[in-house]
Amino acid sequence: MARSVGCRSLTPRPARSQAGTVKQRRVVFVVFDGFQSLDLAGPYEVFHQAGAYTCEILAPAPGLVRASSGLPVHAGHGPGTLSADGVDTLVVAGGSGVYAARNDAALLSWITAAGSGARRATSVCTGAFLLAAAGLLDGRRVTTHWARAERLAAEHPEVTVDSDPIFVRDGRVWSSAGVTAGMDLALALVEDDLGRDVAHGVARRLVLFLRRPGSQSQFGVGLWSRQPASDPVRAAVSSIHADPGARHDIRDLALRAGISPRHLQRRFTAELGVPPGSYVERVRVEAAQRALAEGDDPVEAIARRCGFGTAETLRRTFHRRVGIAPSDYRDRFHSTAMGGDL
Repeated sequence: MARSVGCRSLTPRPARSQAGTVKQRRVVFVVFDGFQSLDLAGPYEVFHQAGAYTCEILAPAPGLVRASSGLPVHAGHGPGTLSADGVDTLVVAGGSGVYAARNDAALLSWITAAGSGARRATSVCTGAFLLAAAGLLDGRRVTTHWARAERLAAEHPEVTVDSDPIFVRDGRVWSSAGVTAGMDLALALVEDDLGRDVAHGVARRLVLFLRRPGSQSQFGVGLWSRQPASDPVRAAVSSIHADPGARHDIRDLALRAGISPRHLQRRFTAELGVPPGSYVERVRVEAAQRALAEGDDPVEAIARRCGFGTAETLRRTFHRRVGIAPSDYRDRFHSTAMGGDL
């Protein structure tokens, strides 16, 4: 059996036992061909810096595994060579290969056994698909990469998917958003185990935020409401998306829906989970996000076109919904495109 790699500390001193030795927590990472390399390397480095963890890598079979980028990684273990007992923290990586990995019965069985017995079962990015397939997310609230949230919700209705947070804790199950968010998750796990001072020391050394500003809303439009179930609500929703900057007060929407304002208010909220006013605001914010990322129009022009009226109203609403200012959003995401290896 291949020897596991110890994650020895280079910075803050973690908690020690009465005998003075560092209490090591066993972390097992699950990877597969086509995994996202940062889903492994990022959290691994955080645990390494914290100094109280022993890290092991498991794949469908021991040996060389290639990330979606082509990066080769040696997995010391496979389901047949590593006991599922005694795992403190299970970390399942994501990546484009996760969907095929769900068909590996031996790997899925090992994840189910290890995740059920571990103190914590966690996923990074689309690793949530493997945890869900293993039955570990039933009845849980989780997150994943914003661009894959809708698929996860559709394929696993037993799971409550929230595409906005950077990471989510639901009892002993933790999940994170895409790629680099795995480091945010690992820092939170370290803080949970060893305290804020140790986590802060790790974050400083790795030049990370201990608490990243904003949420996934700054990176893309995620799954945030259900689909309308009736024709009147469907008509109202269609009119909102067709022209976010138009008048969409309850009377205008009710006229398009062909029902009374009070009836529309009740049905809209019941079917979509949010009231009409909140829905309109979020659609307008999405329209502003696209305009900021794809064009060079001034914020004032975008505010008028998207229905906010003034640049100040857009700034206030954008900051409340997305967590950053419109100008900061443009600086981060103008003319960027997402790859396809999630």
